[in-house]
Amino acid sequence: MAVGSGCAAEPPDGGSGGGSGGGSRAAGSSSAVKPAHGQQRSKESGEKGAREEAGKEAKKGAERADPAEALAAYAQRMKKTQAARAAAAKRWRLKQTPLLAPAPPARKPKITTRKGFEVDHPKGLPPVFTTVPTKKKIVFLTIDDGAEKDPELLRMMSELGIPYSAFLTDYVVRDDYGYFEKMQDRGVALHNHTLNHRYMPALSYAKQKKEICEQQAKIEKRFGKRPRLFRPPYGSYNEDTLRAAKSCGVKAVPLWAAEAFPDHMEWREWDRDLHPGDIILTHFRGKAEWKGSMADMIRNVMKVVTAKGYAVARLEDYV
Repeated sequence: MAVGSGCAAEPPDGGSGGGSGGGSRAAGSSSAVKPAHGQQRSKESGEKGAREEAGKEAKKGAERADPAEALAAYAQRMKKTQAARAAAAKRWRLKQTPLLAPAPPARKPKITTRKGFEVDHPKGLPPVFTTVPTKKKIVFLTIDDGAEKDPELLRMMSELGIPYSAFLTDYVVRDDYGYFEKMQDRGVALHNHTLNHRYMPALSYAKQKKEICEQQAKIEKRFGKRPRLFRPPYGSYNEDTLRAAKSCGVKAVPLWAAEAFPDHMEWREWDRDLHPGDIILTHFRGKAEWKGSMADMIRNVMKVVTAKGYAVARLEDYV
C-alpha cells in the first residue's frame, strides 16, 4: 500500500596501587597504617551493609508515607514545573502556556495497524498507525528528515519542556551529526527515516532493506541506540517495506494524523480536528522553504494544540 504524504524532502542523486599490607610503620610516623587486605574487605563490607540498611529504612519510610502527602508533593512539583513553563512561554511569545501531559501509563497500549493501512500479508509485521490508542487528551509531535538545523529549536523546546521525536534521513543529517547529538542529549529519541529519502514502493526488497537497515546501523553507531520506530518517506510503503523494516529491528511504523506548518495545519481526518493520541508531523525546515522559522512552526502548532485542550506527550512512553 502506498500512502500519500506532505513530506517535502527530495532524494539525492543517485599506577595502580594497593596490594596486601604486610608491613607496618613506626609509631609516630606521619603516614597512616594501611590495613591488611582482609581487614580492608571487612571494612568495606561493613560500610556496604550500613548503606543497604539505610536504603531499607528509607524505603520503609517511603512506604509508610501518607499517600495524600505524596500526592501533595507531586502536585507542588507540577506547579513549579508549570510556572517555569509559563515563564518560558512568555519569552518565546506563545499565546498560551503549553499544558503538562499526564504521567505515562504503567503499561504501554497495544498498537495495531490502522484499518485501511494493511498490506496483503500483515501477520507479524510492524503495525502502521496514525493515532496511539488512549483516552487522554494528548498528542505526539514528530519532526522528519533533518535538513534544517536551527539551534533556536533546541533552546526553545528545552526551555518549554515540549517532548518530540525525530525521524532522521542520513543524506541531510550527515553534514552535522553533532546537532542531533545535542538533541539526543536533551532527551529526544532519534528514529529511522531511511538513508536517502527514496519512494519505497518503487524499490526492490533488497534496495528497501538497504535504505532502512543501513540507516538503523548508522544511527546506532553515531548515537548509540538502535531505533525501534521507522517512518517511510512520503508515508508510502508496501509489504516489502514492512518486511525489510522488521528484519533489522523495527517494531512499529508511526505515520501521522495532522501536519504542522508555520502558518497553518493540514489534516488527515474528515473533521479537521485533533483526537486523543493523534500523531502530528512536521519537518526540519527554515525560512528558505517555509513562511517562517522552526520556532514559528512550534508557535503555530502549540497554539492549535493548547487551544483545543491538548498536551504534547512523549511518543516513546506509549509506543
